[in-house]
Amino acid sequence: MDALSQILPVLPAGFPIPIALVLHVHPSKPSYLARVLGSRCALTVKEAEDKEPLAPATIYLAPPNYHLLVEQRGCFSLSVDEPVLFSRPAIDVLFESAADAFGPELAGLLLTGGSEDGARGLAEIKRKGGLTMVQAPSTASVPTMPQAALRLAAIDHVLPLGEIGQFLARLGPAHARNERGTWQQS
Repeated sequence: MDALSQILPVLPAGFPIPIALVLHVHPSKPSYLARVLGSRCALTVKEAEDKEPLAPATIYLAPPNYHLLVEQRGCFSLSVDEPVLFSRPAIDVLFESAADAFGPELAGLLLTGGSEDGARGLAEIKRKGGLTMVQAPSTASVPTMPQAALRLAAIDHVLPLGEIGQFLARLGPAHARNERGTWQQS
């Protein structure tokens, strides 16, 4: 939450790229993340719904106890498949499905965290030609996740926490919507 609280407020209203977030949350407790994060940024923040199409200027959260996936046609699906690395939702599940759906049109970012979840998925984004970023481990409160990603793939950008928001804000205008309804760098 601390990292997101520094990154999300920097993104301008109308940010053209949809954002999907997976945070490891308790599976049986209601999540107030959408309300908390929504109060700190200019974008719409909501839990993703099954079969919901991705839209710009929106931050989608994986609901507690559901994996969040992206389908080929650019909408979300929710799954109760087995946990991955003890997590449901799992970052790897989102990253791997999004890499399949968007290939080089995808950007993935892995922040601070205490497991290796997300490292395999970020490596898959890289393999499919997408842009990969990690928080610099030296600025992470728990560096395990970014360190794991750095061991698995040649990450495009290793950014200190204080620079990630501005980097993403600059990345947004460099993308334009194409006829498939997805995002590509122009």
